[in-house]
Amino acid sequence: MLTAKQIQELLKLQPLPIEGGYFVETYRSKFTLAQSSLPPSYPGERALSTAIYYMLTPDTFSAMHRLKGDEVYHFYLGDPVEMLVLKPDGTAEAILLGQGIASGMRLQHVVPAGAWQGSRLAPGGKYALMGTTMGPGFDPQDYEPGKREELSARYAAYAPLIAFLTR
Repeated sequence: MLTAKQIQELLKLQPLPIEGGYFVETYRSKFTLAQSSLPPSYPGERALSTAIYYMLTPDTFSAMHRLKGDEVYHFYLGDPVEMLVLKPDGTAEAILLGQGIASGMRLQHVVPAGAWQGSRLAPGGKYALMGTTMGPGFDPQDYEPGKREELSARYAAYAPLIAFLTR
């Protein structure tokens, strides 16, 4: 079985600043969507779609953030991942990504545009290799980091997990 380090080297994963974890972009469409065809919140044109590999290890986590578009997660290898999704309507959902589909884990999950999201390895995990796909494609301008105090006040029942998933 491959180690996290071996997978990082084979896939050329690099540290992901601000959010955390390791990633590499594997696809960016050569086709673009004009700003006029996108919702008003987008400040310019975007690639039609993008895809990445994304890895979490015990010393990393995906910090709470939100994006302008839907993000589809795909679970590939490793240990389960706990994901927290805080929705604009004030509701929240805790999801377990992993291979144990008979026990309710998900191989795929869509985080809707505008929802706050963060994730970490389940306790005792060594690594998780996932992928994400976005359409319109990801652009760094579309990333908004979460603020611990604001999110904890709005989603008080999840404050302990929010504290863990924010910097």
